Amino acid sequence: MSIKSIDPRITREKLPEENDITPLKEIHHWQTYEVFHQAKTGDHHIHVGSLHAPNSEMALILAKEQYARRYSCINLWVVKTSDICRTTNDEEEIFGTTPDKIYREAGGYKVMDRINKFKQK
Repeated sequence: MSIKSIDPRITREKLPEENDITPLKEIHHWQTYEVFHQAKTGDHHIHVGSLHAPNSEMALILAKEQYARRYSCINLWVVKTSDICRTTNDEEEIFGTTPDKIYREAGGYKVMDRINKFKQK
């Protein structure tokens, strides 16, 4: 017997009233992949989006169709989202700079006047 609904679209589907508890096959367990795109040789790869695919080969095909069809592209990377390592928000202090180490920044050197004099010679 199928589900009867007020919505005719649901009735047309003839969905069974009982839940199907058949275990899913491995092909039905799709994973999320992150896609990185390179426009020209020597450019950095840029994250352009995510997609779902059953395996990495299919992810590459889907990424090519989705992200390399409309834009100039010479290279694609697809990476499982679960394989990406990241820092947590609690670890933000590792990116902080020490204010007494001004020598690490170019603004700490006062040589622009000497460089300009050299260019004039």
